[in-house]
Parts: sequence; structure tokens; C-alpha cells
Amino acid sequence: MSPVNYRHLYYFWVVAKEGGFARAAERLGMAIQTISAQVRSLEQALGHQLLKPAGRGVAVTEAGQVALARAEEIFQLGARIPQEVASAATGPALRLAVGLSDGLSKLAAHGLLQPVLQTPGLKLVCHEGEVEQLMAELALHRLDLVLACQPPPHNSSLRLGSERLMVSRVDWYGPASWVDAVAVADFPASLARLPLLLPTAHAALRGRIDRWLSDQGLVPRVAGEFEDSALLSLFAAHGMGVFPVTALGAADLEAMHGLRLLGQSEGLHEEIHAIHARRGQHHLLVQRILAQQSR
Repeated sequence: MSPVNYRHLYYFWVVAKEGGFARAAERLGMAIQTISAQVRSLEQALGHQLLKPAGRGVAVTEAGQVALARAEEIFQLGARIPQEVASAATGPALRLAVGLSDGLSKLAAHGLLQPVLQTPGLKLVCHEGEVEQLMAELALHRLDLVLACQPPPHNSSLRLGSERLMVSRVDWYGPASWVDAVAVADFPASLARLPLLLPTAHAALRGRIDRWLSDQGLVPRVAGEFEDSALLSLFAAHGMGVFPVTALGAADLEAMHGLRLLGQSEGLHEEIHAIHARRGQHHLLVQRILAQQSR
């Protein structure tokens, strides 16, 4: 079989994407007859019909669907070449792919990633999802590191390592409209009178918060529940209620004007664990992050 002519494949790809020779000719600035001849040459080379008439346009045959799928891959890769060449010319990139478990304080995660954020040539890729899903991605080496509120299960069949990076006290913040001198002086009892914004039940921290509130004899008024901690703090900053945040994450709250410290909840802590594949622990940037486990 003769090698595929990629120019012919490109013309076929454009015709299939546009749904007809006329629209493809307009897009390419070429004569319809020229494009039609090129596509016929591709069909002859492959020995199968790739397109068939459909109304005023064309449809892709079953054989054409296979060719179209491969063409999509080829030309998507081709579109990335200029950017990747330019990136390579400016210096090597150091890629770090991190998974963040749902419910994890994004402010705290940012603080834990801080030691590597100024790395020259860094390309940071962050994914968010359920812990089980992220650990599977880690085992397949699609991620270098997962930050989660709990370690992996002891009976996990995945060959993963885990270090506890942080145990941080949980503080409560809110806007000035809710955090006044009376509320601060009466903390934590004031939490029973204020609207609370909390992480959803799937977050490990939520269970700890509920137990702590119960131990304090408080029946809270939950005004909102959020999977994303950054979104939670944004709604709080706009006056919806008060919310918990780790002491580490609180350092980034300065960017949100008007938030005040309501109180520090002694006995309530959030843990963040760094989960990695055995091979991943040798990644230079992962090693820098793991070095923080003395926190």
C-alpha cells in the first residue's frame, strides 16, 4: 500500500468538517474541482470510499469515519507544533501534574505548592476530582502528586506512598457585616447565630467540623455548602456568611478585602496528605513539596 498523501488527507478532513466540497473550497480558497480530485486520489490510494452524497453536501462513510478520526489526531498534533517549538526554543519546561481532591482547601493547596511556583520553566497542571479517581490517575503516571485530606486506604492495591504534609488549626472568617466585636467576643457560641458556609459532606474536613460543632453544643445554621473552597470564600467575602479555613490558607485571604477573623477553633484541624507513586517521589519538584512534611 502506498504511503498516505497528507495534503490529500488534509483536504478530506476539511471537507468532512465543513460537510461539503463547496464550503471546504470557500474555507481553503481553492476550486471545488481541485479539492474533489485530491479527495478522490486519497480514496483510490486507500482503496475505499470515504465520502458519500448527502443532500446538498456529503456524509462520511464507515471507512471514512476511521480516516477522519486519525486525521483529527494528526492535525490536532500539527496545530500544537508551533507553540511547542517556541516553548522549546525559550528553554526546557519542567512539568508538574498535581491532583487536588474535592473539598480540599485550595488556599492551603496553593500554600503547599508555593515552594515550586517560582521554578524556571515550570509548567503546572492541576486536576480536581474524587480521591479514588485521582489515585488511579497517579498509578497510571498521569499525575505526579495528589494532595488530599486523607491518606490512601491501607488495603489499596495501588503502589502508592503518602506523607502528611500539614496539620493545621481551622480558623473562622467572615465579612464585617457578620464579624463584629460581639461575635468575636462570644466565639465559638456566636457560630450558632451566624450563617455558616461549609464544605460539602464529601470533604473529610466536613465530618470533623460537624463533630466539633456538636462537641461545642452548637446547632449551626448552614446557609451554604460548597465543593470548591475558593468559591466558598468568595461567597463569604460578598456577605453570605462565615466560613472555616486552615491557618495556612488564611494567609491568602488578604486578597479578599473585608474578611475578618472571627475566632480560632481549638481542637479542630485539617490534614493534607501528599500521595505519590513510588516512581513519582523521585520527581525534583515532588521532593521539594514533600520536604514540607515537618510543618
